[in-house]
Amino acid sequence: MGDRSSRPHRSPGQTPTRTERRIIKVRVLRRWGPARIGYLLGLHPSTVHRVLTRYGMAKLRWLDRPTGRVIRRMEPARCGDMVHVDVKKLGKVPAGGGWRMLGRTTGNHNSRADKSSGVKSKRYYPLHGHHFLHTAIDGHSRLAYSELLTDQRKDTAAAFWLRANAWFAECGITVRKVLTDNGSCYRSGAFADALGIIEHRRTRPYRPQTNGKVERFHRTLADEWAYARLYRSDTERCEQFPIWLHTYNHHRGHTALGGQPPASRVPNLSGHYS
Repeated sequence: MGDRSSRPHRSPGQTPTRTERRIIKVRVLRRWGPARIGYLLGLHPSTVHRVLTRYGMAKLRWLDRPTGRVIRRMEPARCGDMVHVDVKKLGKVPAGGGWRMLGRTTGNHNSRADKSSGVKSKRYYPLHGHHFLHTAIDGHSRLAYSELLTDQRKDTAAAFWLRANAWFAECGITVRKVLTDNGSCYRSGAFADALGIIEHRRTRPYRPQTNGKVERFHRTLADEWAYARLYRSDTERCEQFPIWLHTYNHHRGHTALGGQPPASRVPNLSGHYS
């Protein structure tokens, strides 16, 4: 008979089992991140993160917050198998610059001085008109077609889709399915007529994650174009939009594509990044 090893089964520095169970319980019930769980339990966020990683807890961005279920990511096998369509409302930049450039007081004064739109200003977020950013993005390649339009009415959405579909066709992509939310413009007869034989699918109510690819595109657009720099006028920002969109499609590396731009997944566009 040999001597029994005195080495502990658990690392001396490992978090106690009771504490780990409390961390997992808070994560499951409240769906909080490491920082909030750490503040609640008096632990360092890095400790909480190690425990969550050790037990294979899914990251919060993978979860549907209301249900706690892991969101299944759709990855179409071919270009055109699923095109995601959505609209983002974007406030215009007042003449002379808004509060992001000039500060709250001066920026709001510029907005109130802009009488052309006839829309009253709010105290902190002045309203002087909006753009409606209509976007169609291919789920396989992430190639995007987007326009700044004046509204999100049914006729506008239908006309946008006709132009988007024609653009995808020029790129060699035949659209077979379109995914939208349940907005009135997408439930209209005008939009159905514009789709023609293309299959129309809609997201589940109150589940924007279902259309996550176009939602993520709009967030990237806001970070890298709309609010990436300080603009002195709305015209200045609008002029930069097609330049940014070309960069996104042909030059900007995409994490979901292994660092390659969307055009690299479209056979007719591969190698043509000018």
